[in-house]
Amino acid sequence: MKKIFYYKIMIMVVVLSGITACENKLQENPENVSFTGDIDYSVSDNMILPVIGAYGKFNELQWENFPLISVRGDDVNAGGLGDQQPYADTDNFTYDTNYWMYNSVWLNFYGDIISYYTAIDEINKYRDAGASSTMADQYIAEVKTLSAFSLFQLSRLWGSILIPTSADRSELLVKQVATKAEVMQFISDQMDEAIPYLPDLRPNERQDIVGGVTKYTALAMKALANLEMKNYPGVAAATGQIISSGKFTLDPDFYELFKIPGKLSDESLLEFQYTDQGTGSGPNTSYLYAFFGPQNWTPAVAGAGAGWGFYEPSKKYIEFMLDRGETVRLETSVIFTNRGIAELEADGYTNLPSFVSNTTRDGDVFDDYPRALFASGKHYLPSNQLIPGRTSYGSNNNFRAIRYAEVLLMYAEALTQGASGSAMTADQAVNLVRTRSNMPALSGVTNQQVMDEKFAELAMEWGIRYYDMIRLGNTSALSYDGRTFTEDKAYLPYPQTQVDQLPNLTN
Repeated sequence: MKKIFYYKIMIMVVVLSGITACENKLQENPENVSFTGDIDYSVSDNMILPVIGAYGKFNELQWENFPLISVRGDDVNAGGLGDQQPYADTDNFTYDTNYWMYNSVWLNFYGDIISYYTAIDEINKYRDAGASSTMADQYIAEVKTLSAFSLFQLSRLWGSILIPTSADRSELLVKQVATKAEVMQFISDQMDEAIPYLPDLRPNERQDIVGGVTKYTALAMKALANLEMKNYPGVAAATGQIISSGKFTLDPDFYELFKIPGKLSDESLLEFQYTDQGTGSGPNTSYLYAFFGPQNWTPAVAGAGAGWGFYEPSKKYIEFMLDRGETVRLETSVIFTNRGIAELEADGYTNLPSFVSNTTRDGDVFDDYPRALFASGKHYLPSNQLIPGRTSYGSNNNFRAIRYAEVLLMYAEALTQGASGSAMTADQAVNLVRTRSNMPALSGVTNQQVMDEKFAELAMEWGIRYYDMIRLGNTSALSYDGRTFTEDKAYLPYPQTQVDQLPNLTN
């Protein structure tokens, strides 16, 4: 079933938009997507095809989206000495409205949303032709949840944005800009519409679309949107439902959670799925993990490809973790080079744990390279987990989007901000996360302790740290290692190309 699902996704991605290098799409505008011509909508069994196409679009995550979303926190540095200086400048809160990456990410997410509305239109055509209204409601709810994820990321990046409500791109020419609060309320309302129709399952329990959206994915999206609005009772209610379901558990092995054994674990509420079909050649869908990989390494499996070196955990984060006595979370989150280790020792960390080494537990050696001192371990796949014949850095690994650990910590944060919840106490939620990482239990946790736990647990994941600091007004944390953050830098400026095309945008 799982292989069939992936195969269908690959077909639909080709039908929808083709598989091309992102650089070739930079000047394209989002367009309505035509699924096929001459469709017989009376064949009810085919109603699943538009939703499979929507998942195909979702899994076609363009490589530049995540780095732009996540680079500005004090947990991450942009790798330097490369040909993407405006990316490094973004990390330092210097923004260029003409930088290709800004425009590309804008187009990517809006293009996805337009595609999702097109899928909804197609599903409704099957419904109108006599297909099951119950299944149509579920499929539309799934697509709405995928769309909410894209809209959420857009608003985190740009704050006030345009909210599409149909597959007609020309709608954006007349739309008024919605404030961030309005966007987040729209997402929350959309998830309220979707939740009643979604399966009461973990994503990995689904048999029709393995790893697909469920009721709990939509609840997590609702919690995320309400967190941005500081509606802490709303956060506690949504996360409390997820916790009380009893369906989710933390993966016991934090190190393997981000690698092949951790794909679609019981901790996963949403992840981008990829596969090489378990063979060394032939069809392959994958994320471009090379962005995170080292420029120079000696892999345990000869021939495994290196990367670009454009993304590294910050020394501030590493020293925060060392000061806490972190073990498996630090080993998992950070890959060390000898140059990086020397920098830590120069800062007085002369009695480093044995796992602080340029050789990982899987035998891959990260040699010194010019762009970075460290690499992200959460985006590292050991070379011995590659399928023989596949050499691309990270090939076959999924990309995690929402984890149960984040749900637990959002719940704890809401409670320490005054909300009430009956699913468990804030102490219990935090200590579940800490116990998995061999950290001692806390009692009477404060909001600051919860935020520290989020820093330790969720670093390098979707800019969570940056957006937490912005939301809480703790922006002094973002001024580090020569960076100076000011409030006017919280959101990116609109891409100049979009300002020129969309009358209601203004920088």
